[in-house]
Amino acid sequence: MTQTSGTRQVFICGSALRGQPDHQNLQSAKFIKETKTQPLYRLHAAENGWHPAIYQVGADGISIPGEIYEMTVDQFEYLAANEPPHMYPTEVLLEDGDTATAFFYPQELVEKYNWPDISSYGGWAAYKRATAAVG
Repeated sequence: MTQTSGTRQVFICGSALRGQPDHQNLQSAKFIKETKTQPLYRLHAAENGWHPAIYQVGADGISIPGEIYEMTVDQFEYLAANEPPHMYPTEVLLEDGDTATAFFYPQELVEKYNWPDISSYGGWAAYKRATAAVG
């Protein structure tokens, strides 16, 4: 993971993406690049589509598109405090082999509530666009 003193690289793939309603939660974090994860994850719509839920799988994973931001400790703590309940920071493996911090959701809760798997949409922003057009 590329990191300088006091900052970390954070992978954003949901409602804090550019153009999404929670982008302001990144405050003035520095946008680094668009990227994708390695195909090791699944993406679900949690809480009736309120936010994404990603977790790592052993098989049948997809590459999740997202954005990398460089965040200070204060920016990261603010983001973490504003994430939905149960989300937790962990490392995600990117398509180029690098890692970044991402917010995952417990797979057990996704399965418990049977939240829809939206992996086939090609990312959170694509899912929101597709479902907005329908609804």
